[in-house]
Parts: sequence; C-alpha cells; structure tokens
Amino acid sequence: MNNEEVIGKARAVFEELLPARGFELIDVTYRYENGRNVLRALVDRPAGGITMDECAGLNRQIGDILEERAVISDIYNLEVSSPGLDRPLRTERDFARNKGKQIKVFLSEPINGKIEVDGTVGEVSSRELALLTSDGPLGVPLEKINKAKLII
Repeated sequence: MNNEEVIGKARAVFEELLPARGFELIDVTYRYENGRNVLRALVDRPAGGITMDECAGLNRQIGDILEERAVISDIYNLEVSSPGLDRPLRTERDFARNKGKQIKVFLSEPINGKIEVDGTVGEVSSRELALLTSDGPLGVPLEKINKAKLII
C-alpha cells in the first residue's frame, strides 16, 4: 500500500471518530522518518485548544482502532498532536476562522509574479480567498494554495 492509500484510510478513521469526541482533524501525514514509519495526525477543537492528555488519550483510542481494522500493514508509530501556533491553513473553514489575521500563502504558481504572498484574510468562498496585501486586494484561488500559515 502506498503512502497516499495509507493516509486516505487513516483519514477516514479519524474523520469518523473525532467529531463525536469534539475534535477535528487538521492534517494527516505518513512517511518514513529516522528508520521508522510515522503516521502523524494534527488534531484540534473546532474553536481551538487541545491538551497533551487529550492527545495521549486519542492516540491510544485511535491506535487501537487502526490496529483492529488493520489499516496499516507495516510497523509504524502513531503521533497525535496539536497543530500548535504554526497550524497549517488548508480549508475554507481554516481561512474563515482566521478572518482579519495576517497570513503567509505559498502558491503552486505565481499570481502577479509572486509565489509567496503575505496579507490579511478577508472574505472566503469555496473557491477563493480574498487577501488584503501591501499591494492592495488580491483574490487567490484555493486550488493554487500549496500551504498557508498565520504570521505570528
């Protein structure tokens, strides 16, 4: 099974279980690091804030379910953690939650000659993010965003 298949199956388990526990899945990665496979999940509350004890509890609960369902056939380590202050922004909901805040956006292709753009989050739709940049307003199609994060 390739990494994308593992991520897809693991994501389905997280998305099935987390909402009932009051959490949301921010991101899932699966990669080979330092001689081991690591399945890493960033989890938070919709309004923000998750404790280390909650992460540890989710790690045990979800780890048991992943093992029971044999989601991953290889030996791996599961890490459930908070996204922290450097939380990646990926979805329309992530951007809407950060309306009025300064962010840095990394683009898959240049817009107005730039591949990185800093700005204040404005309106967000299912297709576009409005940013107020130092050069003025800029509409950024969500599909052109590789990565975005708050400027702290």
